Amino acid sequence: MLPDEQPSSEQIELLRAMSGPERLQVAERLYWSARRMKIAGVQGQHPDWPEGKVEEEVRRIFRHART
Repeated sequence: MLPDEQPSSEQIELLRAMSGPERLQVAERLYWSARRMKIAGVQGQHPDWPEGKVEEEVRRIFRHART
């Protein structure tokens, strides 16, 4: 993690105060937000691609993603 990506102490406190299901819900929202952003990026790079091909490419990218 880069230094400017470090969570603040307030963020850490908020996350620690959440229940497991709440944290899971936050993670799920982040995942789907990332998917929407990636779709927008692929569409911007390939404006001529049909929606199905864009979705297929986004699935491929996420399937091969590394943490």
